[in-house]
Amino acid sequence: MIDLFRSLGIGLLRLCQLTGSVALFIALALRWSITPPFYGKQILKQIIDIGYYSLPVVGLTTLFSGMVLALQSYTGFARFSAEDTVATVVVLSVTRELGPVLAGLMVAGRIGASIAAEIGTMRVTDQIDALETLSTRPMQYLVGPRIIAGTICLPILVLIGDIIGVFGGYLVGIYKLEFNSSIYLSRTLEFLELNDVILGVIKAAVFGFIIGLMGCYHGYNSGRGAEGVGKATTNAVVSSSILILIANYTVTALFIG
Repeated sequence: MIDLFRSLGIGLLRLCQLTGSVALFIALALRWSITPPFYGKQILKQIIDIGYYSLPVVGLTTLFSGMVLALQSYTGFARFSAEDTVATVVVLSVTRELGPVLAGLMVAGRIGASIAAEIGTMRVTDQIDALETLSTRPMQYLVGPRIIAGTICLPILVLIGDIIGVFGGYLVGIYKLEFNSSIYLSRTLEFLELNDVILGVIKAAVFGFIIGLMGCYHGYNSGRGAEGVGKATTNAVVSSSILILIANYTVTALFIG
């Protein structure tokens, strides 16, 4: 019994320590992200890496998700003779949920791991300490540009992904399910509202902030050696993915409530 309480106490203390560490890191990251000087070249480099190079994976993911969604919606609604609602379901599902969440998870797997590995390697090889000796704040030079770039790029990626996802549903609806093209487009535009797109963009900005923050946090606090960098990379992807799903529910509940 004593061992059980000891284990629970140790786990609780570690949880409190982790929570405090993350909260402190968030505060410092926010402070140095909005404090000049801003490293324009670093921000541009991260925008290209996070935004431009993530376009293929986001585009393919949303394209096939929209196509599958159209097929599954048709299969379900055909039982109730409501096939004409397929276009509505596709556009609302992609813009409100699938676009932001899938883009966030894909970018978390690609960029979250990359950021953690890069900064973790710098920590292991003492490059972060070298920045401090050169009077350069690591939080401002390494963390700030990545968080800013992630927050900027994710909404753009989601908007592009929304278009591609809806287009994927359109392709299936026209060429596979043999819907009338003009009717499908009119149904899509009729039920699409600006608030749906805005909700997806807000989610994307939150997800981008989470991805940049978790990648930087785990990389910045990486253990020594290759094993430490590997754990930091894994933890960055896992924590980003979990927080994205939690944030998705939270933001949705706030808007719907």
